Amino acid sequence: MTGPGGVGKTRLAAEVAERVADRFADGVFLVELATVLDPAQVPAATAAALGIREQPGFAVTDSLADMLARQQMLLVLDSCEHMSGAAAEMCAALLPVADDVRILATSREPLGVDGEARYRLPPLTLPAPDDPAGILSSEAVALFTDRAHRADRQFTLSADSAPGVAQLVTKLDGMPLAIELAAARVEALGLPQLLDRLDDRFVLLARTDRAGAAARHRSLAATADWSYQLLSEPDRRVFRRVSVFPAPFTLEAAEAVAGEDAGPAVLRLVDCSLLAPPRVGPDSRSRYLMLETLRGYGLDRLQDAGELQQAKASMARYAVGMVDQALAGMQGTSGELAAARWLDAEEAIARHALVWALEYEQAAALQLAVGLAPWWRLRGRTVDGEPLLRAAMEHAEPGGGGWCAGHYRLGLMAMTAGDFTTALEHFTAVCGPGADRGPSPVLADCLTGCCVALANLGRTTEAVENGERALDIARQLRYLAGEALALTNLAITTYYVGEISDALSWARQAQRIDRESIPGGIARVCDNILVLVLIAAGEVSAAERSCFEALERCREAGDLQTQAALLTLLAHLDLDAGRLIDAAAHLHESLQVSLRIGDQTELLNCVDNCGHLCAATGRWADAITLWAALAAYTEQAGLPDPQDDALRRQEPQREAARMLGPARTKEAEHRGAAMTLAIAAEFAAMLTSADAAAPEAPAPAAQLTRREQELVTLVAQGCTDAEIAGQLSISIRTVRSHLDRIRNKTGSRRRADLTRLALQADLV
Repeated sequence: MTGPGGVGKTRLAAEVAERVADRFADGVFLVELATVLDPAQVPAATAAALGIREQPGFAVTDSLADMLARQQMLLVLDSCEHMSGAAAEMCAALLPVADDVRILATSREPLGVDGEARYRLPPLTLPAPDDPAGILSSEAVALFTDRAHRADRQFTLSADSAPGVAQLVTKLDGMPLAIELAAARVEALGLPQLLDRLDDRFVLLARTDRAGAAARHRSLAATADWSYQLLSEPDRRVFRRVSVFPAPFTLEAAEAVAGEDAGPAVLRLVDCSLLAPPRVGPDSRSRYLMLETLRGYGLDRLQDAGELQQAKASMARYAVGMVDQALAGMQGTSGELAAARWLDAEEAIARHALVWALEYEQAAALQLAVGLAPWWRLRGRTVDGEPLLRAAMEHAEPGGGGWCAGHYRLGLMAMTAGDFTTALEHFTAVCGPGADRGPSPVLADCLTGCCVALANLGRTTEAVENGERALDIARQLRYLAGEALALTNLAITTYYVGEISDALSWARQAQRIDRESIPGGIARVCDNILVLVLIAAGEVSAAERSCFEALERCREAGDLQTQAALLTLLAHLDLDAGRLIDAAAHLHESLQVSLRIGDQTELLNCVDNCGHLCAATGRWADAITLWAALAAYTEQAGLPDPQDDALRRQEPQREAARMLGPARTKEAEHRGAAMTLAIAAEFAAMLTSADAAAPEAPAPAAQLTRREQELVTLVAQGCTDAEIAGQLSISIRTVRSHLDRIRNKTGSRRRADLTRLALQADLV
C-alpha cells in the first residue's frame, strides 16, 4: 500500500488486518519499521515482532524462513519507505518458501518485489468545483468539520463557511494529517486567517529546496512548516529536540533532551496539535507522541540547526540513566514488576539510543546492552538483543567490568539457545585459566554459568567443582543472588546424575535465602529447580504446591522462560496423576511459549513429556517418533540424558515397541530421527492441541483423492508450492487450488497440520 506521508496508510492497514484476521490460522502480526535505523536490523525487527530467537550459526532471515514456512499468517510491515531495499530483500527471501504467508506493506513507494500487487491509497475525496451540493459528500470536508468542531465547539459547517472549507481542503490536497493540523487552529485563527496563512506558507515553500517535490508533499510540508513557524523560538527548539524520540516519551525524557525548562513548551506543543495529548503507558507514566510525519519534519529542522547529534547524545544519556535505574529496581523481587514495565514502555527509545551509541558512544552502547539484557531475557526478546550485545562487546575493553558482564549475559543467551559449548566459552573468558581476577559477583556468576553448561555437556565432576567454587565466593562476598544461583545449579547438576537426595538438599538451601534480597528472575529459577527435584524425590504434594505458586509468580512478572519450564513440570505431575487432558493443555502452552522465545532446552523437555502423553493415550507410534527425535537431537548436540528421565522412559518405550511390533517401531524411530527439533516440537504442539486431545476420528486423509494425497506428502516433505508444481508438472495456481480443497476437506489450515495428517496416514 503506497501513498504520501499522512495519507492514512497505517490506519488503513490496521483496519484491513482486523477485518481479515480470522482468515489466517496463525493470526496477524505487525512489524513497525519506523524506528529501525539500520537496514541490517529489518529481519531482526521482524523476528522480534514474531517472537523468534536468533539461532547460533544461522542468519536471522533463515530463521524467519524456517518458522514462516510452517505458518499461515498475515504479516504487516508498516513504514517501509526508509528501509525499502532491506524490506524488499527480506520479502523476496521469505515469500518463495512461505507459501501461506501474506505480506501487507505500507510505504511511500513500492518495494519492487516480484508478484507485488500495489494499491495506492488516494487522499480523501474533495468537493467538486462550483458544486455546492457536492461539499457535503466530500470526505475531506467531513474530516475537517469533525476535527474543527473538536477544537472549537462553536464551529459548524454552514452556508457561509462551506466555501472556505472547500477551498482549504482542496489546497491541502485532501491529506488527512494536513487537514487535522489546519482544523486544530480554527479556534485561534478563524477560517479566513487560516486560509490566508496557508497561502503564505505555500509561497514560502515554493522558494525552498523542496520546490521540486510533488504537489501533495508540498502541501503536507507546508502545513507542518506553517505550524512550526507559529511557534516562539524556545518552543521551536523544544519541538526540534523532542522529534528525536522514536516513540512516546515522558516529560522527564523531554527535559533531559530539550532542557529542564522544556515542560511548558511541551504543553504548548500539545495545544498546537504538534504533540498528541499524553496517554498512560504500561508503567502508569504519561507519555506524549509526535506523529511520524511531524517527527520527520522536526528531524529535518534539527539537522538544519546543527543539533541532531547533540540531541541524540542527550537521548542516549537519558536512556543510560533510565536503564540503570530500571536495572536497579530489578535487583529485588519487590521492585521487579515496576522496573520491567518501565522498560516495556521505554524499549523503543532505549533501542534507538543503543543503535546510535554503537557508532558514536561505544561505552554507552555497552552499558545499555548489558543493562537491557535481563529485560530481554524476561520478555523473551533476546532475538534482537543478542546481536546488539555482541556488537557492543566488539568495542569493550578486555577484562573491564562491562566486558565481563557482557560475556556473562552472552553465555546465558547461548544456553537458552541450547548452545552450551558457546556458553562455556563466554563464561570461561571471565573465570577460566589465565583469567586472574579476585573474588567478585561477576566471577561467581560466570563460575555458576560454567557449572550448568558443563553439567549439560556431561562433564559433571568439573561442573560440581565450578559450582562449589562459585558458592564459596558468593558466601565470602555475602552476594546472596550469586549464592542462590550457585546452590540451584548444584542442585540441577546432581539431579542429572541421579543424586536426588543431594539435589534436594541444594535446592532447599537456595529456598532459605530471602526472596526480597535477590532478583525475581533468580528466585523463580530456584523455584523451578526445586519443583523438578521434588518430583524426582517423589514429594508430589509439595511439588504441586510449589509449582502452582511459582507459576503464578511467573505469570505476574511476565517471565516467559521460567513459565514454560514450570508448565512442563506441571504437565509431568498431571501425567503421573492421570490428568491427561490437563497434561496436554499445559504441554501445549509450554510448547507455544518455548517456540516463541526459542528456548531449545525446554523444547526438549516438552517433546519428552509429549512422548509420555502419547504413550498414556495409546498413541504408540507418536510416542516412539517423539522419543526418537529427542534421542537424535541430544546425540547430535552432545547433550546428556538425565538419569531420572531415561529411567522414566524405559517401561513405556518397551510397551510401545511391544504394541507396534518390530517393523512399525523401526518405522516410527526412523521418522523421528529424521525430524529436526523444531519439527518435533511443532508435531508435539499439534498432538497436544485441544482437537488432538479428543478421541481419534477416522483419518481425514481417507477423504482425499490420490493426487491430493500426493500433494500432502510433498508438503510434509517440506516442498514449497513452486517445488510441488515442478515435480507434478502443474502450475503453482493449480497447486494452491488443490491445497485449498484439501484444507476445506480436512480442516488442516497450516502446513504443519498437513504434515501431521501425512504422518498419521503413513504417507511419509
